[in-house]
Amino acid sequence: MPPTPAYRPARIAFADGTVLRGRAVGALGTTAGEAVFNTGMTGYQEVLTDPSYRGQIVTMTYPEIGNTGINPEDMESEKSHVAGFVMRACCPLASNFRARESLDAFLKRQGVVGIDEVDTRAITRKLRISGAQNAIISSDDVSDADLVSRAKAHPSMDGLDLATDVGTKTAYDWSEASAAATFGSLPAKGAFPNNAPLVVAIDFGIKRNILRLLVSSGFRVHVVPAGTSAADIIALKPDGVFLSNGPGDPAAVTAGVATVKALVQTDLPIFGICLGHQILGLAYGARTYKLKFGHRGANHPIKRMKDGAVEIASHNHGFAVDPASLPSYARVSHVNLNDDTCAGIEHVSKPQFSVQYHPEAGPGPADPLYLFKQFADQVAARV
Repeated sequence: MPPTPAYRPARIAFADGTVLRGRAVGALGTTAGEAVFNTGMTGYQEVLTDPSYRGQIVTMTYPEIGNTGINPEDMESEKSHVAGFVMRACCPLASNFRARESLDAFLKRQGVVGIDEVDTRAITRKLRISGAQNAIISSDDVSDADLVSRAKAHPSMDGLDLATDVGTKTAYDWSEASAAATFGSLPAKGAFPNNAPLVVAIDFGIKRNILRLLVSSGFRVHVVPAGTSAADIIALKPDGVFLSNGPGDPAAVTAGVATVKALVQTDLPIFGICLGHQILGLAYGARTYKLKFGHRGANHPIKRMKDGAVEIASHNHGFAVDPASLPSYARVSHVNLNDDTCAGIEHVSKPQFSVQYHPEAGPGPADPLYLFKQFADQVAARV
């Protein structure tokens, strides 16, 4: 058993003046960000390495985090992206045959400032009542008043373009497939009798499991940076375009919106997830708005409007598309049953659709995997 880390006090201070005391976990120092919570019982490694969490201090509501350790297979990107990590209890012992290091060691190696031994239920209730707010975690010797002041001064997530720079800076091809194809919800590998069609994925902060599932759906996948123009994408002669998840305020990703606004004028099949969904809505001329405390977890119920079926899906977003602002040629395809927010949109006549949630899971249920088959079917109808 690894030695228990030496106890060092830490605090998390909120912009409203609340200060909670606990134990320093991971890297030492001070970090600031938007405080949010995730209700997932599993998947902390995927949360830590999901680029959509850039700029956020994530509180895990499940009480014990870290008992299965960290392994290279479950990384959703090359590194951790969270601004800070909050737990009730960080397990020092990694007990899983796939584990290669403990959570604490991973946080130290990634430079993530964390805290445990705090009341995560109280934090979650605070954020549900008051809404997401800025916070700061620190193990440094500074006053509570100074930490609160710095939390108040930290920039709001509103108006922040975090997506343009979080993803790749150079284009690349992706060829790794996903084991999720065994669920049977994806098209067979031989669904395309000729050469595999090309999908260009715009990287606003893409998760690796999305890329794996696109490959498992029979596509050749080429990933391009967020700032790639529509002309450059069309020059690649894609058979479909994918709009990825990502962090920050979608309305601030002006270059990405401009690109998609040009792409929707074509007949290319388009599939968007999370931030990609919001950007597709903005490209249609709709509005987006910030949710009070966002949706982050693996068990949100989603109603499919065409047949009333309900699926359970993984979520991670703080903004939503205003359905009342959609043009006549676009409609709501899915609704979140927790709060009736828009969870999906589709063009009424073109093969263009998007969902607010994460059908690729990682972590989460496999209910929405059919959306990848839907995209593949739309591409197949065109090629």
